[in-house]
Amino acid sequence: MPATTGAGFFEPFIRKNQGAFTLFSRLPGLFRQADLDALHANITSRRLSAMAFFRNICLVEAPQTFVTPFPRFITDCIGVCYLAAAVEDIAESLVIPENYYNDQLPESFRSLLKKRPIDLVAISSMTGGFNNAVRLAEIARESGAFVVMGGFHPTALPEEVLSLDCVDLVAIGEGEATFRELVQQGPSRDIKGLAWREGGGIVHTGEREVITDVDSIRFPFRSLRPMRFGETGASYSTDTIYTSRGCPWSCSFCANDRMHKGWRGRSPENVVEEIATLHDPAKKKLIKIWDANFLTNIKRAEAICDLMIERGLTNFRIMTETRAKDIVRAERILGKLRQIGLNKVGLGIESPNPQTLELMNKKNSLDDVSRAIGLLGQYGIGAEGYFIIGHHTESVQDTMVYPDFAKSLGLKQSLFMSMTPYPGTKIYDEYRNDDNITSTDWDLYNNFSPVVRTASMSNADLVLMMAYCNVAFCNYRSVLKRANERAVLIVFLKDLFQLVFLLRVNKTLDGPAVASIVFEAFQRYVETNPRIEYRPKASSSPLKQPLALSIAHSSGERIDFVIRQEGELRFMTIRKGTGVNSGSGPVIRLDEVVEAAWSISMDVLMRLLYRNELIRNNPGQTSRQVIALFTDRDVRKAALRVIKLYRDCLR
Repeated sequence: MPATTGAGFFEPFIRKNQGAFTLFSRLPGLFRQADLDALHANITSRRLSAMAFFRNICLVEAPQTFVTPFPRFITDCIGVCYLAAAVEDIAESLVIPENYYNDQLPESFRSLLKKRPIDLVAISSMTGGFNNAVRLAEIARESGAFVVMGGFHPTALPEEVLSLDCVDLVAIGEGEATFRELVQQGPSRDIKGLAWREGGGIVHTGEREVITDVDSIRFPFRSLRPMRFGETGASYSTDTIYTSRGCPWSCSFCANDRMHKGWRGRSPENVVEEIATLHDPAKKKLIKIWDANFLTNIKRAEAICDLMIERGLTNFRIMTETRAKDIVRAERILGKLRQIGLNKVGLGIESPNPQTLELMNKKNSLDDVSRAIGLLGQYGIGAEGYFIIGHHTESVQDTMVYPDFAKSLGLKQSLFMSMTPYPGTKIYDEYRNDDNITSTDWDLYNNFSPVVRTASMSNADLVLMMAYCNVAFCNYRSVLKRANERAVLIVFLKDLFQLVFLLRVNKTLDGPAVASIVFEAFQRYVETNPRIEYRPKASSSPLKQPLALSIAHSSGERIDFVIRQEGELRFMTIRKGTGVNSGSGPVIRLDEVVEAAWSISMDVLMRLLYRNELIRNNPGQTSRQVIALFTDRDVRKAALRVIKLYRDCLR
């Protein structure tokens, strides 16, 4: 071995064996003193990274295979940002690949692994993104990196995950402490919360306790995130914060109890310090307080409000989720919540059927739901109802009452989701044991692609009922406000596109199937003999003549919509029609709507929706954001496709 060997040659060995330097220094004559001095200085100056078993780390959150058309559900990568923060001081390099939120991720990930050395790839995965997680693990394996998976899905099914050759190790449960020890020490039986293959079996190192002092968790390393829609990782205009871990409830369809156990709230001071890092006086951001239940502790929530108001941290539009009963309990602080920017609350109502709620272990009082929605309205806070269709005991007839029930509560927005048996939930065990899970293709586990059957409903029934609930829940007020057929057409196209995009996340459906489902949903709605009325503002001019529009199916069948004004009221009637001359006004051909929707990638759609969200929150930036949209070739192409569809409807 040459006497001129430099310090850099031995660095990899010394990082993994702190005793190596002592060993080398005890071999006189083999190394020059200058080399030993240089080696010692190098190791001292990089002491922290030298302590780590894994030095260069790539973190990636596997995206959902199919993204729902709501910008608030785009990932903000917070889970792996927490992991990055946990090892920032001991790792030599940390990186998150570009395009981590869309279908270009595999290419950018592969390119990243070729450009720079990566010792460890950490992949976090929900169930709906697990197939993508496997693809990423296979790419990481090609590069020779050590692969660890964590998150909700691997925590629920570690043995299944470890059956894959591309995964070396699974981290189970809350990951920060486990991941830090793994990076420092490498795989070890001394680290709780790990599982790996060994000797033809699986080694489990024991359950990792949850982090009781949640204030000790470092803030997510947001600045590590790459550019997204023209925004740097530290300044996303849509972002996520968790003010607590766990949940005091154990709903049968939720896996939070498996992952995070009981509720633990961060102190108000700790929460507000993180909120201060997100606040931008010049740009209002959409912040999702994505706790399982933000209002579990009302005094804590009030203290957070008081500190934010005191520090002027109020340039936000905030969304959160909580229980209806907690809104009622929080009545006295709703004004403060509105003052800090609370704009919308998601309420898990789930079902109008008390027996179904009991079976779900959903401790909801329908009286509380009604009162909560009324209270939110009094303070100018929007309420969005979440409903789950497809409980084993419910039928098509039971499900058809959901939209009217939602409207009777005074809700203006609702999401109707299919019962999804996520691994780690009681529902998963219940449906699996009864052989009522119809698919374990994890791509379908996104709340809008039915994967179960009930005692009286098939997958096809559930898909139709989801479409029906969306069609029947719409109050068509935005349609009735319009004064001409072109304006009515624009509103109809917007609503139809959203429904088609929602059904498109179900990869078992092709375009013609979606067109038929939407049309059948309208037919079901017509059978309920709906008559929709609206009282325009006094300043509105009355309609001089009826407005008409039709939705046509490729079979030749049509649904006709006619708006008339009678005195101070406007009415919309809906009826079945057949033949070319069954109605007048614009005709929307569903097959053309579906074809147009299929021509727009989900990535392009999300670009458009994301910037629209930014414009909504910051009207002063409208011109700049519109310019950004129309300099985007893909967005421009999609816009031209929709314009063509609009013109075709007027022919």
